[in-house]
Parts: sequence; C-alpha cells; structure tokens
Amino acid sequence: MRLVIHAPNVHQGGGRALLSALLRLVAERSDVVAIVDSRFGLPMSMHSFSVDSRVSPTILGRLRAERRLRMLTTAATTILCFGNLPPLYRCKGRTLLFLQNRYLTGGLDPTGFPLRERLRIATERAWLRLRIGNVDEVIVQSPSMATEVEQVLGVRARVLPFAPEIPFQGQVEPSGEEAETLRFDFVYVASGEPHKNHDRLLDAWRLLAAEGITPSLGLTVDPDLFPDLVARIKETAASSGLQIENIGQASSDEIQALYRSTRALIYPSLGESLGLPLIEAHAVGLPIIAAEKDYVRDVIDPTDTFDPCSAVSIARAVKRFLGSPERSLAILSPREFLAAIEESR
Repeated sequence: MRLVIHAPNVHQGGGRALLSALLRLVAERSDVVAIVDSRFGLPMSMHSFSVDSRVSPTILGRLRAERRLRMLTTAATTILCFGNLPPLYRCKGRTLLFLQNRYLTGGLDPTGFPLRERLRIATERAWLRLRIGNVDEVIVQSPSMATEVEQVLGVRARVLPFAPEIPFQGQVEPSGEEAETLRFDFVYVASGEPHKNHDRLLDAWRLLAAEGITPSLGLTVDPDLFPDLVARIKETAASSGLQIENIGQASSDEIQALYRSTRALIYPSLGESLGLPLIEAHAVGLPIIAAEKDYVRDVIDPTDTFDPCSAVSIARAVKRFLGSPERSLAILSPREFLAAIEESR
C-alpha cells in the first residue's frame, strides 16, 4: 500500500467530518487502506472502500491496531496518523501525525470531564510525548496550534489547514420578510465537550432574560453522547423561560438548513484546532459572534467578539448584535464624586 490512513479513535465531531472527507476522496484508489474506529460509520457512498481493520474502543483493540499498522507498512508507505497519536511502534516508510486535539497538547483543561475521560486524556498525553519520536512530521491546522505544539512537544509543525468542501457557499444574510421567518436568532454548531463552553453560554442567556431580552438559540448537542449537558439545557430553558432548542447531532444538510434559517453564528468555544463551523458560516456570509481567541482569528475575521470566560461579556456581545448595546459607565469628575458623597448624608 502506498498510503495507510490510521484513525483508530476518530468517530465524532470535527475529526469525523475531516476523516470522512479524506476517505471519500480516496474511496476508489486501490493503493490506500484505512484502519478506523468501529464506531465510525462509513457513508453508503464508501461501502466499497478498502478498510483493513475496524478497531474496537478498548485497550486491547488499540494495541492490535498498532501491531497491524506495523505489519502493513513498507519503506514505500506513507502513514497518515489521523487520531492525534503517533504510532506505538516505529514503522517503515514516512510517518505523518495529524494533530488537532488541544487536550493532548495542554491547550485545554480537561477538568470538566468525568474521571474516566481525564484518565484517558492523561494516558494519551503521555503516549504523545513518549512516542513523538516515531513521527517524521507533525501536521496541524492553524498557526496557533503550531506554536502550541512547538512549545509543548519541542517539534516544529507544518500548517496545512483543510476542510470538507462546502456545498452551500454563496448564500446571503436574509432580510425583510425572509428574516421574519428565521428559525433562530443565534445558532451554535458544536458537540458537547467541556471546552465547547455551553454552560457559560446558558449563563449568558439567563442574564439576557433577566433584562427582558430572550433571543432564540439553536444547539446541536448529541443527547446520546452528552445526556447530562442536554438535561441541563432543557432544565435551564424551562426554568428561566429561555428560547433554546437543542436539535441534536446534525447532518451536513441539516447544518446547511440551520445556517439559512438563523441570524448569526455564536461561537464561545475555549479552544479549537480549526473550528469548522466558523469556516462554514463565513462561507455563506453569516455574521459570526465569537470568542476573542487566536484560533478564531486564525481562520476568520468575526463580526464581533467577547471574552468566552465571562457570561457578562457574551451577553453584551449578543445585545450589541441585536441593536441594544449596554450604556457605558458614566465617569464622574472629582467634583461630582464629592458632591454625590455629600448629598447622600
């Protein structure tokens, strides 16, 4: 085989979208094989694709996948490790590591995860550091990620950003009667990991409601993968009278429909290696209200930004977009300050 795509732990989120795009591209090539997660469902259009192994999400399954990878390779093979981890064994051929998980490089704090997930992240961080020497080149999606890799791992990374082709480019922001039929004021296309920052977004919506401002918000959190978060979303919306709807995990067509039926994308994530929804929303001309983070400005110039660690800042950005900006604080002169003190006696 000339190319081996090694992705034994990719099955959801942006990684799944990127891997699916690559596999579609090479689906008819006879010199490519893939090692994929058993939870990664190949689309029907790729049913004939040459999948060498389906890896079970267990320690034993992963070790078998690593041994299989070593057996498949020759000096003429290019190995693309797509699951954020280098090979456990040094393989023949040229080995590339596509690294996009900021939990592994230390750019994101895993504290919000359950204990089992934190242990997994700690194990994978150790694997990454101990086996980075088995890689000939590290590939990342953005300049900020490359900087992080060099600081943490001590290796230079090549920046090669790519995204699935966007079939719905060229749409314009609705206006007039069309705008009145929009489904949401804001949409947040994201899975439910802690760094996606849903809880602080909910806090911002509660602050807005306390001022009598109730914009509608659409979310895309999978209830099977993140049941606790989905429960919090429903409870918050019900108890505070918020217009929040979680539509669950969305397909590409459903995301296209979301972008066409919303006023703006809001993106409070604390960190991303790329941020596919930012690219998609920008391609259709949708206004983007996003965190003031390097990863955002790596790929787009947002309409407005906020501090993602502050619900107040998020709420203020929403109010600015809705045309109800908060009044600036009135600054008193020393004379006015003194007069106010004396008048209050």
